[in-house]
Parts: sequence; structure tokens; C-alpha cells
Amino acid sequence: MNQPAPAQSHLSISSEQVNALPLYRFDGTIRLVADDATLARVLPRLEKESLLGFDTETKPSFTKGESHPPALVQLAASDVVYVVQLGALRDKRWFRSIFSPGRIIKAGVSTDYDVKKLQEMHGFEPGGFVDLADLAAKAGIRNRGLRGLAALLMGIRVSKGARRSNWGRRTLSESQLLYAATDAWLCRELYIRMTANAVSTKHS
Repeated sequence: MNQPAPAQSHLSISSEQVNALPLYRFDGTIRLVADDATLARVLPRLEKESLLGFDTETKPSFTKGESHPPALVQLAASDVVYVVQLGALRDKRWFRSIFSPGRIIKAGVSTDYDVKKLQEMHGFEPGGFVDLADLAAKAGIRNRGLRGLAALLMGIRVSKGARRSNWGRRTLSESQLLYAATDAWLCRELYIRMTANAVSTKHS
């Protein structure tokens, strides 16, 4: 897949500069995992990956004190993004094989919070998570969020359009799938670019 060349060479980018960049959406293969049988088929493939882009989506809360568990977990492999509907799965023992210490790196943003919410759904010992914000801080980059990093390091703008949509829906829209897949894919791509530029990593 052709990726846009980085447009910025400095260590920060303004909102105005971000808005001037071309809009990017993931245009590769998206695999929806919405039942245990499908998960069983794709799990061996996921377990063979050494690096996964990682993100979650949660149904938004509009009432004070209201909270929801993650509705989706997105895992970007080398050539496909798996969008897993957690509420549709009965068996969550697979959390341990993917999210526990091992050789699989899971790269994302604000991973501590996402991991905590996943642990509330099914206990596991987390390991192998790398927060891109930590890598950015060590490199002196002021933009620490996914969209700022994508703009600064890849020269692209990422839509926020579906962020506050209902991620708990049984049937996800095309725009939701694209949004979810794009975020996970960018996490993987940014990790590769940041570590290729000799940014040191520290696994949690």
C-alpha cells in the first residue's frame, strides 16, 4: 500500500497545518470478527504476528457517571485489520494469548487506559504494549495523540467523524469500520516509522 510521504520535519504541527493535509482512510482489507467461530479461525494468524497496531472503541456516555466496557478491539496485522466486536463473543480467554507478555508488540495510544478496561472484562497480565505517546515524548515530539503524530510523521489528516458514534451497534456502518481500522493501522505504521528513526521503546 502506498503511504504519503512525511510533510513535516520539525517536532510539532499546528491544527491549521493538520487541516491543510490530505485526508487519509485505510484502504486495505478489514476483517470483522463478530462471533466465536470466526475468532477461532483468525486467532492462530494473530498469534503469529510480531507487531499489531492496537486500539479500542467504546460506546459514548452522555450521562454523568455512566460508563461502558470497550465495544471493539482493533488489531492491525501486516496486511489486514481485524475489528473484533467484543460484545458478540462469549469466550474471552484469548485475551491472554494476545495481550499478555510474549513476543507480540501491541502499539497504540493511551494503552494503559485501554488495557485497564479490557482487564475489567476478562483478567489477564498485560505485556508487550508500547504507547506511541511515550515514544513521542522521548523523541521530543510535542504532538502526542494519534492524529497529531499521523500528521507530523506521515503528512496525512485523519477524520474524527465517527468517533462519537454508537460502537455498541450489532451492525457497524462502513464509516465506523473504516474509522476503527484506520486508527489501528496508523498505530502500527507509526510504531514502525518511530522505531526506524531510532526512538527507543520500553514495553509495559
